[in-house]
Amino acid sequence: QVQLVESGGGLVQAGGSLRLSCAASGLTFSSYSMGWFRQAPGKEREFVARITRNVRIIYYADSVKGRFTISRDNAKNTVYLQMNSLKPEDTAVYYCAARYDSSGAYDYWGQGTQVTVSS
Repeated sequence: QVQLVESGGGLVQAGGSLRLSCAASGLTFSSYSMGWFRQAPGKEREFVARITRNVRIIYYADSVKGRFTISRDNAKNTVYLQMNSLKPEDTAVYYCAARYDSSGAYDYWGQGTQVTVSS
């Protein structure tokens, strides 16, 4: 079955960096657009970044633009989220997701990894 497994979360001070990874299995990874989302306590899940299957198009939420970088390695079936200049408001559970179609709902989700940024 399809699995998306996130890793790399943790506790970091404001201004620090973390790199999240999401390893995919059970699907043709190169055929899927990949996204990162996050959910803070008491808030709805929100979009963070997305990268298309051929890396031609990358989108970022305004709140992370210039600080976060999404990338993928199709040979390793992995998508990454490099997070720099972290702020306390970046604290959330981060999820990766896979989508086959160019738009619409995501087909598969990971279990999430906690990122906590202390002030």
